[in-house]
Amino acid sequence: MVTAAENELLTRVGRNTPMGNFMRQFWIPACMSSELVADGQQMRLMLLGEKLIAFRDTGGRVGIFDHRCPHRCASLFLGRNEHHGLRCAYHGWKFDVDGNCVDQPNLPDKNKYPAGVKATTYKTCEQGGLVFVYMGERAMPPPLPEIDAIMPDQPDDRNIALTHRECNWLQAVEGDVDTSHLGFLHAGHIDGSRMDPNDPATYSVVNKTPSINVTETEFGTMYSAQRAAMEGHEHHRFASFIFPFWVVYPSDRMEKNLSANAWVPINDEHTMIFNVDLQRASGKFKSLRYADGTIIPGLARPLQYLPRTSDWMGRWRPVPNKSNDHMMELEMKRRGDSYTGIVGIPLQDQAIQEMMDPIIDRTQEHLASSDRMVMLTRRVLLRAVKEYQEMGKLPDVLDKPEVCRRARGGDVVSAVGTGWLDAYEAAMNAERVYPPGMAAE
Repeated sequence: MVTAAENELLTRVGRNTPMGNFMRQFWIPACMSSELVADGQQMRLMLLGEKLIAFRDTGGRVGIFDHRCPHRCASLFLGRNEHHGLRCAYHGWKFDVDGNCVDQPNLPDKNKYPAGVKATTYKTCEQGGLVFVYMGERAMPPPLPEIDAIMPDQPDDRNIALTHRECNWLQAVEGDVDTSHLGFLHAGHIDGSRMDPNDPATYSVVNKTPSINVTETEFGTMYSAQRAAMEGHEHHRFASFIFPFWVVYPSDRMEKNLSANAWVPINDEHTMIFNVDLQRASGKFKSLRYADGTIIPGLARPLQYLPRTSDWMGRWRPVPNKSNDHMMELEMKRRGDSYTGIVGIPLQDQAIQEMMDPIIDRTQEHLASSDRMVMLTRRVLLRAVKEYQEMGKLPDVLDKPEVCRRARGGDVVSAVGTGWLDAYEAAMNAERVYPPGMAAE
């Protein structure tokens, strides 16, 4: 259990908070590349509690600014994105993507009042269909993390899904690394006797009491949920947490699994999920069916979003949400077609996390052995934040992004007696699927 002070340290992400300062040292996913159009309308964007403006200039470069013009603090959302810069609507001052003031048309004497004032702006880059922003103080930002799912040279927005979640970032991350809930929240209604014994997911459904193995890594933390499998074998369900908010999660056999979630804080009480899954565009999803081909009910629902608005919280809001009890269908629950009556695995997670309260009071918890990954990840985060706060020391993964390639989630079946880390290494060294343009080492 964490203390009230530790809970505050872990959950608060605004400017000048310990966790907020820590996160700002890493590249942060800001939006999809497709959300910004050259010379198009600029977009309100909130990250780590900061109100920002994002736009793409005439040359295709992306700028992310504090939304206030440095002249008289008018909102640049009302400005004009034109001719390689963003012009404030109040007095016409214009800024390029680096924040330089390139025009002050309302001043007759520009020698007396030179255009030396700069807008508060952050460095950006694009990769894999995402815009990243660096909000830290380094003159030269660190390299991007080399997480498999965000490495493709050919961006494809069909690989990416964003969703706004009404809760603190940490309870969302903790839900992603809490593996034993799968057998209840998602699969409590599934008839394990009808599952395909050759599908590793079968063992997660049949055996709801896995042994949880955890370890600290160069990139963060890792777990295995270990269960008995077919005779002479064991099943492992692996996932990894990568600083500061990434999770590579299990959704298929490890050698096929190229997916990751970034749990990006919008502010203390709202989170944007960046779900990247390289199987999405190809349509090669693991079948949600029983062995006889019957579709398992309750596990899948297409993403549905409310109409987009231009306010700070107006992007990627799901139609099922707290206001409608996440469209819980009581009759489905009664029939046994869903454990909760909520359709869709991501939505089931969302309902649990949002209904906990925007920021949970972790002093009220009673943790158990099934929570070992949650406990370890909290300890590792607390130590990392305190080391940065007190000594300026940051995790090695920040400047050694290649260690992220050792992080993978997925299902592995190994011979009984094989150490769980040995089983992981064997799967990592087996034939792997690499993103386009990324050669095997």
